[in-house]
Amino acid sequence: MTETQRTPAEALTDLILELFRVNNLTLTWGDRLVAPFGLTSARWQILGAIVFAERPQPVAWLARDLGANRQNVQRIVNDLHKEGLVVFEPNPHHRRAQLVVLTEKGQRAYDAAIGTYYPKASALAEGLSVPDIQTAQRVLLVLRKKLEKEGGAEAQA
Repeated sequence: MTETQRTPAEALTDLILELFRVNNLTLTWGDRLVAPFGLTSARWQILGAIVFAERPQPVAWLARDLGANRQNVQRIVNDLHKEGLVVFEPNPHHRRAQLVVLTEKGQRAYDAAIGTYYPKASALAEGLSVPDIQTAQRVLLVLRKKLEKEGGAEAQA
């Protein structure tokens, strides 16, 4: 079958398989990148979600924003808390769902990771055009929205 005879579902399957490979490699790359700061890709991702949130959020909201499983995020947040990278604060809107807040130590770890990330990201981006990167991002955004609409994110939480 030639490329022009492929169905959209077949092409999407190839894309999804490639996404799995890239995801695994990205996580390994990220783990190596942030290990010197006592982080893993998962911990770094959660610190980033906290940093980019407009205000302190409970674990369930962080998990939703990340499209991740709430229980997994809770486990990682608990680890971050034990290491003094985050603290829990009372939530005025919900007695049991405490807010997760970055500590100074957590902010320093996140800043160090980001400082290491940007030069490495620039190296990875070499040879790729901004329009190509933006096109890939748009395709992934459309897929994510369709999956969310089907309940993909809700099924994980």
